Amino acid sequence: MSVTLASGDLEATFFPEAGMIGASLKHRGEEVLGQRGGLEAYRAERKTMGIPLLYPWANRLSARRFEVAGRTVDIDPERTPIRLDGSGLPMHGLLGAHPGWEAEATATSLTARFDFAAHPALLETFPFPHTLELDVTLDETMLRIVTIVRGEVPIAFGWHPYLTLPNVERADWHVEIPVTEQLALDDNMLPTGERSATHVPAGPLGDRAFDDAYTAPSAPFALEGGGRRIELAFEDGFPYAQVFAPPQDPLIAFEPMTAPTNALVTGTAALHTQYSAAFSIRVA
Repeated sequence: MSVTLASGDLEATFFPEAGMIGASLKHRGEEVLGQRGGLEAYRAERKTMGIPLLYPWANRLSARRFEVAGRTVDIDPERTPIRLDGSGLPMHGLLGAHPGWEAEATATSLTARFDFAAHPALLETFPFPHTLELDVTLDETMLRIVTIVRGEVPIAFGWHPYLTLPNVERADWHVEIPVTEQLALDDNMLPTGERSATHVPAGPLGDRAFDDAYTAPSAPFALEGGGRRIELAFEDGFPYAQVFAPPQDPLIAFEPMTAPTNALVTGTAALHTQYSAAFSIRVA
């Protein structure tokens, strides 16, 4: 069952029974989220699309069993279905397409709650009892998503909003990626710990491709073309970002992240008893 919010020129659809994924965001009736393999591929294979929540970690982990905050995380794909990358590394967390969300909606807002401790397989894998809350609001120009974690838990989650411009060639997309610091990645796309100053020129996407990690900028990321501008702002609680724009796929993802990739394994994911993070997508 889906929930659709509508206001002005915007319409957003979420699926609480499929991991609370934002499956659609339409502006003036046209889809501005990358659909990739679609909702069914997300449900069946955890292939991401739309706006998926990546929880309790975003991107990859370098190990399936490790210690964090004095507890053992033991990831077994047979016990808890997850997506693995080409090297067999766990991808994108445990809640992809997971049912169990309790949701309430109005015409322009959606609140949802997930009790992690109520799911024995999840708790056996990631032994931190806590609750997860989402507060989604839509107005005439903006979709805003607030994530709140309650309970003592290491924080390393993220979101992957895949954006697209309908009826505009990828090469003609104007992009603004106002980052100033890049995280070096190894051959497995895991941070090495090294950082460097960087500058990404604004302008046509052209034949440029991205799969890069940064500290989050203070200004919004932007995608523009065909008379439409999409801005994605990291409002609070997301100090890191990944930018993903594969060369053969007409989408770009500006990914809000609470910690660097692999932070649970490296021990750099901070322990919190309550954590709130917000991002927004503005379309005009």
